[in-house]
This record gives sequence, C-alpha cells and structure tokens, in this order.
Amino acid sequence: MTALETTAPLASSSLVLYADDAGGGGLPVVFLHSSAGSSRHFEGQLAHARKTRRAIALDLRGHGKSPTGASFEVGLAAGDVLETLDRLDVPRFVVVGHSWGGAVATAVAGRAPSRVAGLLLLDPASDGRKMPAPVAEGLMRSLETDYTKVVHEYWESMLGGSKPEVHARLMNEIDGAARATVVGTLASLLTFDPVAPLESYRGPKHTVITRLNEGPDAYQNLVANLPSSRIEGTGHWLQLDAPDEVNARIDAFLREIV
Repeated sequence: MTALETTAPLASSSLVLYADDAGGGGLPVVFLHSSAGSSRHFEGQLAHARKTRRAIALDLRGHGKSPTGASFEVGLAAGDVLETLDRLDVPRFVVVGHSWGGAVATAVAGRAPSRVAGLLLLDPASDGRKMPAPVAEGLMRSLETDYTKVVHEYWESMLGGSKPEVHARLMNEIDGAARATVVGTLASLLTFDPVAPLESYRGPKHTVITRLNEGPDAYQNLVANLPSSRIEGTGHWLQLDAPDEVNARIDAFLREIV
C-alpha cells in the first residue's frame, strides 16, 4: 500500500493527496468520496476490485489524511487528483466518484479526457447552479449562524433508508468533520458547472442514483448523453448500504471499457 502525504501545496496550487493504493493488473480504478468523507468509504469496493486490478482511493483536500488548501473549488480538487495520480504513475484510469466526489470526478474527466478510460458516478451531487440565488444565499447564511442544526438536518435527509450502522457512522463523521471543509465543499457546488465536462467527455460514462437524485438538477436530467440506473432501498451513501450491489454495478461498467 502506498500513502502519499504532504503539508505543502505545489506551485500549481494542486496538493498531493493521501492515497490508499494496492492491487495490481488491469486498468486502475480511482475512487473519490463525498463531502466530510474519506477513502474509507470505499473499503468494500477496494477489497473487491483488488482481486483483479489496482484500486486507489484518495482522501480529497481537507479530508482524512490529506492536506487542505485555501479553497474547495471543484476544479482545484480535480487538479489534486491528477497531480497525485501523476506521482503514483497512473497515466490512464477509471474514476468512480460519490456525491461531491462525483463532481470532482466529472471535473477530472473534463480536464483530462484522454486519461479517463471511464467515468462512473455514484449518486453524484446535483447542479447547485440550479438553486435560486436567494435560497443559496440563505443556505450559506444559515451555515454561518446555525451550522450544527443545518448540517444535521441535511445529513439526516440523505440517510433515510440507510442501515442503522451506516446512519450512526455518517452522523458521527459529520460531527467530527472540520466546519470549514463541510461549508467549503457545499459552497463549491453552487458555482461548479457539471454539464460542460459531462457533455464534452466522450468516453464511457454512467451514473448510478438513489431515490434522492431524480430532480431537474440531477446530472442525468441535464445531460442527454449520460446513461443512468437506480439502486433501491439505500440512503445517499449507497456503497456503504449496498456494497455488493454497487460492486456488481462497477464490475458491469468495467466490462464496457477496453
């Protein structure tokens, strides 16, 4: 296992991230987690994928064992991913992103399409630009004035249908997450454009959604050439609630890729 860590940003403003990296053979798969999450959210997927290939889960900036930067802008987080994969000598890969990590994965595919052999999204964040400005401004103000209440209510809304142990784990994690990280990642989604990179990326792509991701701001409802499928009976963290089903969807996606 390789673990890359640094406390200093590179000249490009990209950071070298902590990487849980093991396995061998086949095209590498890179996993990107949600806001307030970590590479540990993919333990079930890593164990499964490493039976046949190299699998890497990254702690995104400000999360887990990775350093943080001045901003959580999605494009900067995508730059971190590419910089770290350069350091790990991974020229081409499949990227799997969940929630905020889905936005980052989308930005990676848009920025380096020749390196991304496939883009698989797991209940990705919605297009925050679709939120009316007064609502977005009110959300950010409420995070300043009543952070714990607002974040608890938001996480609870995404955990309906989750297993009790997953619910307990995620609520414990959000309580332990750095406030600046949570606010910064949520704010970054209000300005990130997922449509342009999704439309321009011509490689294999697919989004696996839950019941929480079917609104007009969902990626598959904004991008005509983005296939989607749904997993039932889970909360937002579907890879924790239904690891075997998610592993099966990942395997099916990988079979499409040369």
